[in-house]
Amino acid sequence: MTTRFHSVLLLTLATAGFAVPAVAQTDHNMHGMPVAMPAAKAAEAAMGEGLVKKIDKTKGTVTLAHGALPNGMPPMTMAYKVKDPAWLDKMTVGQKIRFATDPADGMTVSRFEPAK
Repeated sequence: MTTRFHSVLLLTLATAGFAVPAVAQTDHNMHGMPVAMPAAKAAEAAMGEGLVKKIDKTKGTVTLAHGALPNGMPPMTMAYKVKDPAWLDKMTVGQKIRFATDPADGMTVSRFEPAK
């Protein structure tokens, strides 16, 4: 198979949401090196930083000003839904947080913690 074919195949599988662990785990004489993290786990582990600008408990949203996020979202200020509305009681306007968004929609905070 050609390199172009492999590239197209990998791109097709990646955009279809399939993990390609065989490629990440191919042995290239790098014994003892960690195996690449599956895409779903990497997206889950990646967190960005933001500043809480507004909390709207009625809508279940938090407005965050953030830099570029690991999921590719550019810097902006926008309202995000939160996975658990009780989290809004743990946030305060002006607080810096680290957060991750749901990979399925990119518009829902799926995890957060106070920034250090």
